[in-house]
Amino acid sequence: MNKKIAVSVLATFILASFHIAEAQQPKKVYRIGLLSTDPLPAQSWNALLDGLRERGYIEGRNIVFERRFSEGKAERFPEFAADMVRLKVDIIIVTTTPAAFAAKNATQTIPIVIPTAIDPVGAGLVASLARPGGNITGLSALAPELSGKRLELLKEVVPGMTRVAVLWNPANPANASVWKETQAAARGLGLLLQSQEVRSPQDLERTFALTAQARPDALLVLSDSLINMHRQQIAEFVTQKRLPSVFASTEAVMAGGLMSYGPSLPDRYRRTAYYVDRILKGAKPADLPVEQPMKFELVINLKTAKQIGLTIPPNVLARADKVIK
Repeated sequence: MNKKIAVSVLATFILASFHIAEAQQPKKVYRIGLLSTDPLPAQSWNALLDGLRERGYIEGRNIVFERRFSEGKAERFPEFAADMVRLKVDIIIVTTTPAAFAAKNATQTIPIVIPTAIDPVGAGLVASLARPGGNITGLSALAPELSGKRLELLKEVVPGMTRVAVLWNPANPANASVWKETQAAARGLGLLLQSQEVRSPQDLERTFALTAQARPDALLVLSDSLINMHRQQIAEFVTQKRLPSVFASTEAVMAGGLMSYGPSLPDRYRRTAYYVDRILKGAKPADLPVEQPMKFELVINLKTAKQIGLTIPPNVLARADKVIK
C-alpha cells in the first residue's frame, strides 16, 4: 500500500475513534440547588428555565434541581443549606436574604446566586455591588430606594391620605434599611406610618386585625419571600377592608392588590440564568457585579379600584405599564 495512503487511512481511523470515544463519554450534569420560602411563581420559574435553555441547559438533560422550601419557617434554611453542601451542588440559588445567609454560613466555596436581593450591601451579603467578594452575587431589587416612590403613588391616588400601615417582616435583616428609608420618605411626604410586623405565617391574622383596628388610609407592603408567600391572603384582606394598597410585585396585583411598582420578577429570574451560565463556565461570584434593575413597571388593578370605591386619577393611569380590568 502506498505509504501516503496508509498514513491517511491511519489518521482517519484515529480521528474517527476519537470522535466515537468523545460521543460515548457522558456529558456533565450540573446540580443546582434552590432555597426558597415556597415554590416560585410559574412565570418566574418558567423564565428561569427559558433563560437556561437559551444558554444550552435543559432540566433533566444536563442540569437537575435540588429544591427546598421553608414554608415560611426561616429557621429551616440552615438545614437545607447543609443538604446542598452534602449533595455537592454546583450552584445554590437563594430567593431571600435569610436563605442567602444560611447558604453563606454553610459554604464559602459553592457559588451562591440571589435573583431578588433586597439590599445586598446593607445586609452584609456582599462587599459592594461592583465587586461582591466572597461567593455570593446576583441581582439587587433596589428595595430601599423604591419605598418612597410607592408612597408617592399612594398619595396621588388616595386624596387626603395621612396614615399608612406598613406590612413588613423585620426578621429579614435586609428589611432594616428598607424600613429606615420608608420612614425617611414618609417624613418628607408628611405621612404617619403604622408598623405592622409579620415574622412568621402565624402572625398574619393577628396583624390583619391590628391593621383593621388602626384604620389607616392605605397599606404599603414591603416585599420579601415570607410576605410574597401570602400575597393572596393580603390581597383579599385589603379588598375586604376597602384599603388602597401598593406592592413591589405584579403578582400581588394579579392576586387582587391595587397597585405595584418595581422591577419585573420574571425578567430577574431570566437574567439569573446569565449568572448561572457564567459561573458554570468558570467565572467567580466575587468578580461578577451585582446588577441593579434598569426598568420598572407600574401595574394597576382597575377591578380592585372599583371594588374598594376608588377612582384612579387619569395622570396616574396614563403612566401605567399594565392595567388589569
